[in-house]
Formats: sequence, C-alpha cells, structure tokens
Amino acid sequence: MEFILLVFIALCSGIVGALVGLGGGAILVPATLFIGLNLGMIPDLTPQKVVGLSVVMMIFTGLASTISYMKTKTVDYKSGFIFFIGSIPGTILGAWINKGLDLPSFNLYFGILLIILSIILLVRDKLKPVKWFVKNGVKREFTDVEGKDYVYGYPIWFAILLTFSIGFASGLFGIGGGSMLVPAMIILFLFPPHVAVATSMFMVFLSSLVNSASHIYLGNVPWVYTIPVIPGAYIGAKIGAALNKKIKSDTLIFALRIILLLLGIRSIWDGLF
Repeated sequence: MEFILLVFIALCSGIVGALVGLGGGAILVPATLFIGLNLGMIPDLTPQKVVGLSVVMMIFTGLASTISYMKTKTVDYKSGFIFFIGSIPGTILGAWINKGLDLPSFNLYFGILLIILSIILLVRDKLKPVKWFVKNGVKREFTDVEGKDYVYGYPIWFAILLTFSIGFASGLFGIGGGSMLVPAMIILFLFPPHVAVATSMFMVFLSSLVNSASHIYLGNVPWVYTIPVIPGAYIGAKIGAALNKKIKSDTLIFALRIILLLLGIRSIWDGLF
C-alpha cells in the first residue's frame, strides 16, 4: 500500500513540477507528510526523511524535464549554472538546519512557506515587469518559435544572493525552488516564460545533486521508498514537460495556488495545535 501511494504522489508531483517549473517537492512533501504521518499510512517517516526523499526525487524530475526541454532549445545553460553557484551554500545550510526541526516546528515553518508560495503564484501575473535588473545586468537574447524576440538579464551578484535564499529553502524543506525562482525570472529578469521554466528545471536538477548529497550524509534518505518514488516522478516529469509545450498552465496554476494555500493553513494548524 505504501508503494502504491508513493507512486501516485510522485507521479502527480512530477507532472505538476515539470509543467510549471516547481520541481515537484512543493507537492510531494506536504502530500507525503499528510498521508504518511497525519493519516498514519506510512508511520516510519519523519519530516527529515520526507525531505530526503523529496530531494532525491527532484534529481530525476529535474533530469527528465531538462532532457525534454533541451530538445526545444529553451534551456539557458549559462544562467542555470550561475543560479546553481548561488544555491550551493544555501542548500547545504538548509539541510544542516533541517536536522534540528521536530514535526510541529517543521509543519509551522513549512506551512508559512506554502502560503508565501501561493501568494507568489496568485500575484505574479498581476505584477508589472521590472526593467531595472535587465538594464543593470548582463543581457541575453532569445527568439521563440513564433519569431518573437526577448531581451532579458540580471546583475550576477543579485542572482547569486537570490538563489542562495532559494537554495536555503530548498535544503530546509525539500522543495525544488522553482516555485520561487520562476516568478523572479519572469518578473524581475524578464525571462520568456518557457525559458524560465526550462532553466528552472535545469537548476533544480543541478542543485538537487548537492541537496541530496547533504541529506544522504545526514542519513535522511529512506532508500526503500525511493524505489516507487523515482520512476513515478521521472515518468510524471516527462508527461509534465510534454504538456508544457502544448497547453497553457493558467488553470493548473490557479488550482495549485489554492491547494498550496489550504495545505499551508493545515500545516500551520498542525504545527501550532
């Protein structure tokens, strides 16, 4: 039963993560905590093990998505490596702090983060793009399949500071970071949306390697549960990346922001009471 539940959760996490650039951890972690611990269906899990499971999963969702996006030439590798450099110390620090969190504290802080993510998804389409970062940073150009030209960019120092913070949240809570990085890339750095999602998943793949190494060293990875999670997430990411090319994700993002908001409120309630 545990394996069936985890395959289903991982499949859904992979689809949603690759479709909108989340990485999947924002779905896997709260869903597994709720089903595994709150409902008692996987009682031997702890918050640390759920995070460890999530970061290992994101290696494969990131890899599967990146391979798919490489074919459409929407991955900005230079930006992905710069973002990765910034995220490395953040993920290590987050993983180290994670080991000291008990379940109520984890639920409380993770719930606050989920609510912040839902608000970001809620307002990201209503915020006007900020041109300062492009004018004062390195500039890149991209032409989409319809022939539309984009100019985007960022100050490298700011990108490194931003991805350090995102990496910290990723290491602490086992989320991919794409849920925070993609809106920043689109609103602040003026990335084309499809390039933002593809580059985010590339960065998720790279940062998950470091994140996983940290959690493996800390003994947080329940290896037996990676057996259903890895193939489920990999297949889901392939499906999500394929859907990203064909459909608009507005409806999914609307549903996702509501789900994250409800999960955040529930997580805070569990943490407090």
